[in-house]
Amino acid sequence: MIRTAALGSAATLAAGALAAGLLLSPSATAAPASRSAGDGAREAVGVKIAAARAARAGIDWKDCPADWGLEKPIQCGFVKVPLDYAKPLGRTIDIAVDRIGSTGTKDERQGALIYNPGGPGGSGLRFPRRVTTKSPLWTNTAKAYDFVGFDPRGVGRSTPISCIDPQEFVKAPKADPVPDSEADKRAQRKLAAEYADGCKERSGWMLPQMTTPNTARDLDVIRAALGERKLNYLGVSYGTYLGGVYATLFPTHVRRMIVDSVVNPSKEKIWYQANLDQDVAFQTRWNDWKAWVARHDAVFRIGNTPAKVEAKYQELRATAKAKPIGGVVGPAELIGFFQGAPYYDSSWVPVAQTFSDYLAGDTQALVDAIAPDMSDTAGNAAAENGNAVYTAVECADAKWPTSWKRWDRDNTRLHKDHPFLTWSNAWMNLPCATWKSTQHEPVEVGAKRGLPPVLIVQSERDAATPYEGAVELHRRLAGSRLITEKDAGSHGVTSLVNPCVNTRVDAYLLTGKTDARDVTCAPHATPVPPGATAGKASAPASAPLDLPAVPAVR
Repeated sequence: MIRTAALGSAATLAAGALAAGLLLSPSATAAPASRSAGDGAREAVGVKIAAARAARAGIDWKDCPADWGLEKPIQCGFVKVPLDYAKPLGRTIDIAVDRIGSTGTKDERQGALIYNPGGPGGSGLRFPRRVTTKSPLWTNTAKAYDFVGFDPRGVGRSTPISCIDPQEFVKAPKADPVPDSEADKRAQRKLAAEYADGCKERSGWMLPQMTTPNTARDLDVIRAALGERKLNYLGVSYGTYLGGVYATLFPTHVRRMIVDSVVNPSKEKIWYQANLDQDVAFQTRWNDWKAWVARHDAVFRIGNTPAKVEAKYQELRATAKAKPIGGVVGPAELIGFFQGAPYYDSSWVPVAQTFSDYLAGDTQALVDAIAPDMSDTAGNAAAENGNAVYTAVECADAKWPTSWKRWDRDNTRLHKDHPFLTWSNAWMNLPCATWKSTQHEPVEVGAKRGLPPVLIVQSERDAATPYEGAVELHRRLAGSRLITEKDAGSHGVTSLVNPCVNTRVDAYLLTGKTDARDVTCAPHATPVPPGATAGKASAPASAPLDLPAVPAVR
C-alpha cells in the first residue's frame, strides 16, 4: 500500500484571487473544514487562491522531454502549487503533468480524465500511453476524454524528495526481514531510525506538507489549470484514498470518480492498522498462488500440493540466507520478488517459471530477475524516490505508535499465522515510529451532500487492499455503487479483461450511469502457464497497466 502564518499584507491580493476563484470553480464551496491532516480555514482559502491562480495561468504544454519516455503526441507541462496551503502566496513546488487529447469528435469530448496509480509514490505520467499503445480496454473512454497523468508532490518529475542515496537504497543483499533473535530486531530498528533521520536530513523542508489532503488540494489545482469546472478521476490502490479524501474536501467539484482496489479509509486504519490487515490478506493470496502452482505441477514441477510448494520456497529462503544466490539474492530480495504473485495475477506465471527454472538448475534466471542493476542509476533513483514518498506520506498522514513493544507484540502475533509478509512490512513502515516531522490526524473520509455517484471496483481476495476497505468506503460515500469481482484477487481490476467490469466502467465514464444496486461479477480468467490445458474459464490474464510497482524491501 499505502503527510502558519497569517496572510498579513497579502490579504488584498488574496481577496482578489479568491473572487476570481469563485468564478472559475464549481459554484458550491468545498466541504466544511475539519481539524485533521492540516485541513483548516486557511488551507480551504489557500486552495481556492491557488486554483484561481492556476486557472489564469493554464499549462504551458510542450513536447515531453526525451528522457521522460513519453512519445508524441503526448504533451507535458507543470503546475505550480503551494508547498503549504495555509501560505498560498509563499513557497511553491512543481507538479509535473502530461496529457493526450481525446480521440473522438468535438461533440464526443467530455473533458479531462485524471489518473493516479497508487503508492503513495507512484507516477501517473504513463497514463496517456494507454492511448498511444491502443489499449483496447480504454478505446471508448479515450474518445470522450483527454487522458491526464501527473506525478504527485514529492514524486519523480515533480519537485522530488529523497531519504537515502539511491545506489545504497537498492544495494543487495539486505538482512533477512524475518528475525531470528532480539539482536536481529535491534539491527532492523537501527536501520529504520537511520532511514527516518535520512528523510529529515535530505527532505525535511517538505515532510510536514507530504500529506494526502495536500495532494488532494494539488489535484484540485490541476483541475483548475486544465480549465475543468469539475473533476473526472480514476484512482487505483492508494489512489482510492486520495480520491476519497478529495471527495470529502471537494464533494461538489466531482463529476465522475472511479476508485479501484480500495484502501480502507477509516481513521482507525490509516495507516498502522491498514498495514497489519494487509499482512493477513497477503497470506491469503499467497496461499491462492501456491494452490495454483500445485495444480500446474506438470508444468512447473515445484510441488503438487500447496504444502510442497511452501516447503520448496522455505528451502529456497534457507539456501539464500546461508549464502546469497549469485552473491546478491538473499531472503529480503526473494520476498521482494515473490510478493509480485500475490499482488498481480499477471505475475503468477513469470514468478512460478523463474522458481521452476531455478529448481531445474538455472540459477542465473533467478539472479537476473531479482538482482538490482547498479548501472541503472535513473531507475534506482526512481525506486528510492518512490519509497521515500511512500514513507513520507504514510508517516505524515497519521500518528503512528512510538512504542517498540507494541510493534513487536503485534507483528510477532501476526507472523505466527501470516508469515509471508508480516516482518518485511513491519520494517518498511517502522521509520514512522521515529519520524522527525509532523504527524497529523487522518481525514474523516465521507461525503453525503453534493457528491455524485462514485463507482467502486474491488476484487474479493485483493492482497494489497483488503476487500473490507471497499465496503467501508462504499458506506461512507452516499450514492456510491460497488462492483465486486468475486473469487478473484488481482490488484487493479479496471485494467483486467472482465466484460462484466469493463462494460460498466465504460458506461459510467461515458454516461454517468450506474446500476440500480451493487453488482457481483464472476472472476476474470485465471492465468494459464505455457503448455497447460486451458479450461472453459481459463485464459492468460491481462497485465495490469500503470499500477504501482511492488514496494522495495529495505
